[in-house]
Amino acid sequence: MSTLVAIGAAIAVLCGMGAGVSIGIATAHAVDAVARQPEASGKIQSILILGCALAEATAIYGFVIALLLLIL
Repeated sequence: MSTLVAIGAAIAVLCGMGAGVSIGIATAHAVDAVARQPEASGKIQSILILGCALAEATAIYGFVIALLLLIL
């Protein structure tokens, strides 16, 4: 395995770290929004779940690319 491939795979795995940070920030802001307006919690929750799913999909894509770089 080439060193450049290993470095590329490590950079691709960093997508998971970015997704984790972004989900944490989004959750913190959602909790703050619900604390300010409890009557809007249903709408805030649905938007939060959609955003978390998109961020998690980005992390999964990065993980798959890292595996492909290491296997192929």
